Amino acid sequence: MIAVDRGRYTCVLDATSTQAPLPTVVAMRARELGRKSVVVGDRVSLVGDVSGAPGALARIVRIAERGSVLRRTADDDETTAEGRLERVVVANAEQLVIVSALADPPPRTGFIDRCLVAAYDADIEPLLCLTKADLAGPDEVLDYYRELDLPHVLCRPDSDLTELRAKLAGRVSVLVGHSGVGKSTLVNRLVPAALRAVGEVSAVGRGRHTSTSAVVLRLPEIEGAREDPGWIVDTPGVRSFGLAHVSAASLLHGFPDLVEGTLVCPPNCEHTTAEPECGLDAWVAAGNADERRLASYRRLLASRAGDEPG
Repeated sequence: MIAVDRGRYTCVLDATSTQAPLPTVVAMRARELGRKSVVVGDRVSLVGDVSGAPGALARIVRIAERGSVLRRTADDDETTAEGRLERVVVANAEQLVIVSALADPPPRTGFIDRCLVAAYDADIEPLLCLTKADLAGPDEVLDYYRELDLPHVLCRPDSDLTELRAKLAGRVSVLVGHSGVGKSTLVNRLVPAALRAVGEVSAVGRGRHTSTSAVVLRLPEIEGAREDPGWIVDTPGVRSFGLAHVSAASLLHGFPDLVEGTLVCPPNCEHTTAEPECGLDAWVAAGNADERRLASYRRLLASRAGDEPG
């Protein structure tokens, strides 16, 4: 399932097809699905009119078991009486591409950290995509993640995106990032037919939201390449990536450079500054991890229940 719009679901009948444009069918949820949600990336079974003709409408009667589910907790203005809404960003993604500009707006490692936690929690491989590399160098950001061996690519306006295309090939990758970091521009370069809306960065360094809904896009075939070019999921720009749905124990897995430092902690240590015997302070003092990473981890621990923007 590649798109959702007002209760109508656009599905690709044959995901392996090289036909352009891909054969698609519009469907609605069958009543027998009950309250089970259908999200972008789901693999579904259809009945009814699957001709794809104008006005035809099929029915989704089954949702296949999901290989992965990327979630985020919604922003403050989406809070209900029951608490924070938990949103499924995409199902069945294999790679999370965290798009961050190196300037205009400047990179926010707190947001990247949140995305890494969400990726590890969903068992999805992360890839850091640093845009606007013509405006600033990547050394400061990469130094912050030096202990993680985090895969990354640099993108400039004049680059051919060969390295990025190679990392996307044969996989379903979901792109996330703050508005204004160049995500929609990147999508349009990868899939020229996508025509995703592009916005400007405001004077205060905040981008305007341009993509309004998640959509799955087939990457164009590469001439002479035998490998499947892959699929990308473009998502709306987000202000924060809420982690209220992630347990405190799982949160640590987003900081693999700190995990070993907790082995000497006392039982039930919460790893906060209020824990005088927490082993993480000594671990960082010994040069095994960046103190900024520990500070970020503890900020996430403190804010997880309230989920302040990262």
